[in-house]
Amino acid sequence: MAVWDEFVPAGELERLAGRGFGGEVTVGQRPCLLVVDVTTSFIDPAYPTGCGQVGWDRLPAIVRLVDHARELGIPRVLTCGSAPDAVFVGGAVKLSDDPAVARRVHAAPFPPELVPRDDEYVLAKAKASAFFGTPLLTYLTKHRVDTLVVCGTTTSGCVRATVVDAASYGFRVLVAQDACFDRSEFAHAANLFDIQLKYGSVVDTGRAIELMGS
Repeated sequence: MAVWDEFVPAGELERLAGRGFGGEVTVGQRPCLLVVDVTTSFIDPAYPTGCGQVGWDRLPAIVRLVDHARELGIPRVLTCGSAPDAVFVGGAVKLSDDPAVARRVHAAPFPPELVPRDDEYVLAKAKASAFFGTPLLTYLTKHRVDTLVVCGTTTSGCVRATVVDAASYGFRVLVAQDACFDRSEFAHAANLFDIQLKYGSVVDTGRAIELMGS
């Protein structure tokens, strides 16, 4: 059962599939794991952006993906916010015009379970997409990456924006649904549904691990 099944009207997926939407992505030869914004400010509700318990619940699946990618030796990119200058205040979230709030959110650390290693690329970004205004495309080209395995938060925000840009640049995209989270379960499901239809393949963590290993 897909996470969007309870929200999608009966027959809609079949109708769209009949018109060519929702096909599975063929994984390439050079995958990269992209972990989007899994910092304490997007998990801990002490921050205005924190998603709360759902973030802690999904963290083990995210760590499992990172551990497997480390074992395989494939590239790993972990994104975080960049403490914004005045022009970038509110850059990744429509939340506050207060620079102090924005800097606190973007400067938050990774949780202890996910502290990056020296051989992992920590990519600071000021906007929702990991591609916008960053050297990510150069990094992926250098490593000859053809497939992105994406997890993180929020599904409806930075994950979706990153996936759309990745598909636009011609990368094959897998999204691990149980390693993504959002403040809204509806938004989580609806955006995964849209990603599955148009931009990539939505799979569970176990399947993502199988495909990375293949």
